[in-house]
Amino acid sequence: MTDPRTVSFDLGVHYRQAYLVDDTDDAMGPEGIPADHPVHPVGIIRVDDGGAFLITGLHTGAVGFSVTVADHDPGADTDGYEDIVEISLKSEAGQLSLYEWGGGDVHELPTLPAGPGWYRLRYHAQNMDEAAEVDTSDEVIDRYLLQIWPQDKSTPRAIKSTSGQLAYWRGPR
Repeated sequence: MTDPRTVSFDLGVHYRQAYLVDDTDDAMGPEGIPADHPVHPVGIIRVDDGGAFLITGLHTGAVGFSVTVADHDPGADTDGYEDIVEISLKSEAGQLSLYEWGGGDVHELPTLPAGPGWYRLRYHAQNMDEAAEVDTSDEVIDRYLLQIWPQDKSTPRAIKSTSGQLAYWRGPR
């Protein structure tokens, strides 16, 4: 077992969006990412064809973002975040990058430990409700942690749900 690798940065968002993209030879950014609609089992992250659509509370500005890549489940941070959801993603390349909306920065992430295959994504959110009340901010209001580790495909689930934003994006239950 190796130690998890974490990278942290300010992520520029517009329209509450960022994209996790599989670095295949034909990867050109977030084309084909699932539509921005408020009904999905885990709401704030959606997966399709090796990519993920990540939703933030802040409409436009910078959010705090960390990504941890591990060879095992690193455990959810239930004390540090208000909302936590999980979903499976299949990587063809064994390497993912995080793209900002509209051709903004591309953030390279640590190499996936098991190469190509199935991975679990656990997306943590903090202060989504506060950030959603602001259209644009130069200060970081909301922050996110995305954990990635090898795991067979499994059912999407919400681990912790306390914000109105997660409830909105999940839709009626």
